[in-house]
Amino acid sequence: MAVRQLTQQTFEQFALSDPERKWEMHRGELREKPGMTWAHSRIESLLALQLLQQLDLDEFHVSIDHGRVQTDKSYYIPDLVVVPVESARSMRDRQDILEVYDGPLPLIVEVWSPSTGDYDIDAKLPGYQRRGDLEIWRVHPYERTLIVWRRQPDGSYTEAAYGGGRVEVASLPGVTIDLDQLFARI
Repeated sequence: MAVRQLTQQTFEQFALSDPERKWEMHRGELREKPGMTWAHSRIESLLALQLLQQLDLDEFHVSIDHGRVQTDKSYYIPDLVVVPVESARSMRDRQDILEVYDGPLPLIVEVWSPSTGDYDIDAKLPGYQRRGDLEIWRVHPYERTLIVWRRQPDGSYTEAAYGGGRVEVASLPGVTIDLDQLFARI
């Protein structure tokens, strides 16, 4: 596909006009999010299930591979994102606007895949950090690992790695993810 340079407005119109495909924009350049493996999809679903069982659904929305986040001249589709329902209030009854979140979110998750693993770390992670997202996770379904970046009060990020056990989602008090259960089901 030929590279197309788009503005924010034309990107949102373009993405809405082609809802069957998963369009992203990186620094003004249009790119389609590729298809993913079964293990990738399974991690997204199982992680969402654990989150949905613990979150107050009147306060939070869990979006799997759909909602976009905006930073600079980029729009990314995280594999999973937790959004305060209040952040979506202006979009609820609108059919003419794309689901885009421009403010910091509590949790963004990317699941490693061969086709996007480097891109997620090299392009998306710095974008999420510039946005100020509170917690950014990268789950690796084959290595069965989790890397977590947590925003600190000074705006920097700490990094922690996990290979199992229960991991607290610091940005969502009282929410924990059981990695052993998650990885055992893929």
